[in-house]
Amino acid sequence: MLIKKMGVPDRIALVLFVLLASFAQADELRTLPVGSSQFTFSDWAGPDLEVRVYTPEKVKDSTPIVIVMHGASRTVDNYFTHWQLQGQTHGFVVVVPEFNAVDFSGSWRYNLGHVFDQDTGRLRPESQWTFSAIEPLFDQITAALGTDQAAYTLYGHSAGAQFVHRFLYYKPGARVARAIAANAGWYTLPDFDVAYPYGLDGAHIEGSVIREALGKDVILLLGDADIDTEQANLRKSPEAQQQGPHRYARGATMYDVAKSTAERFGVKFNWRKVDVPGAAHSNAQMTPAAAGLVD
Repeated sequence: MLIKKMGVPDRIALVLFVLLASFAQADELRTLPVGSSQFTFSDWAGPDLEVRVYTPEKVKDSTPIVIVMHGASRTVDNYFTHWQLQGQTHGFVVVVPEFNAVDFSGSWRYNLGHVFDQDTGRLRPESQWTFSAIEPLFDQITAALGTDQAAYTLYGHSAGAQFVHRFLYYKPGARVARAIAANAGWYTLPDFDVAYPYGLDGAHIEGSVIREALGKDVILLLGDADIDTEQANLRKSPEAQQQGPHRYARGATMYDVAKSTAERFGVKFNWRKVDVPGAAHSNAQMTPAAAGLVD
């Protein structure tokens, strides 16, 4: 009855209102369909993220969730394709957020979590760190699944592996059941005698946080053929070269430094170094081995 009394402009306004309302609802993640899907994540203080998800047919509270951090190449579709296949095989949920090259350009805004302002060196508000997107993303995923998982596996390859190990430093309360860092190009070593970002001197991290991080379930997943010393994306600064000539060697250095730091602090060391035979600097080659380690 109300519509019959409206003029044409009023009816157009009503239609527009309904359409806008429906778009607003579509922007909010309410449920996740079986199979592959995509949504925009905005429930944090940083820029919106496009997120790709694979959901198996049957999801329970015990179904693992793996959050996948892509590399600096931002080839998100490739990462999702490789991990979706593993999700189908193993029956776990795959979540791949996209940290695009515009909003998260360079290593400071992505690999290093945008904890510090690159120009001034000042500590930024924690809510705006790139690291701060992961926990609320996990909350939104579990809410949309209607499940009650208490933790997730965090995997990253290359620049994503850099993100993963630093995430443990800066988000000590994160609900990470297992962290898998695959083929990082260089590391922030758990060493307070080495200047940030290659170590913890000036990193604004307490020793107690590092003690806790060394006791967490962390796997340094290393392709034993990732030994190219001339690859264009391999950081060749003097500080990076001190960690080793290539990614495989640098991963070994990270493990050794972490182990010796744990011994010096007198804390239990729960990290593992796992080699992937024949794998070079390729997420596609690393993903099958990583998928078998999802907790």
